[in-house]
Amino acid sequence: MSEPAKLPPLPRLGPLPWLIFSSRWLQLPLYLGLIVAQALYVVQFLRELWHLLHEVITGHGPAVEATAHTAVANAAGVAAVVPPHDAETAIMLTVLGLIDVVMISNLLVMVIVGGYETFVSRLRLHNHPDQPEWLSHVNAAVLKVKLATAIIGISSIHLLKTFIEADKLSEKVLMWQTIIHLGFVVSALAIAWVDKLMSTPTKLAGASTH
Repeated sequence: MSEPAKLPPLPRLGPLPWLIFSSRWLQLPLYLGLIVAQALYVVQFLRELWHLLHEVITGHGPAVEATAHTAVANAAGVAAVVPPHDAETAIMLTVLGLIDVVMISNLLVMVIVGGYETFVSRLRLHNHPDQPEWLSHVNAAVLKVKLATAIIGISSIHLLKTFIEADKLSEKVLMWQTIIHLGFVVSALAIAWVDKLMSTPTKLAGASTH
């Protein structure tokens, strides 16, 4: 029976290279802090969800009160002070807030897992059934593109919430939020374009060696 192949011994580092290379572990408290931040987002999500359920089930809250006020005004033949769509809008804004929390949580996962794998140490998740698909080919460039895409998604949620409440906001606020969102989009496109330019010579060099 053949013995399994032995791994080559790890090279010994000098004191200064060892110190510099080991300094990457200083980032570990940062990633642990982001895990705590994610736990806080979970608490915030459950709190917002509970408020929404309590409002719908008990019949008390801005959305339900808006519906009741509109119904009473319509029955009395009086113009409703609260527009008929306010109840639906209130629920929609709450749901968009929940989606916003989920997308920020996804962003935290990408930063924690991808950042630790890229800059600190390997997680050794190869062939693990729960390994995220994007983690198999993650590097600093891919991580930047994915983070930029996630930020665009979060900005889109905030912009949609702004448009829903457009009648309560000034045109200046709407204009600047749209400009900022477009700035995120342009930045993500620029990052993806630069990543493509940088990866093309690597692919050509790899193809020439075969």
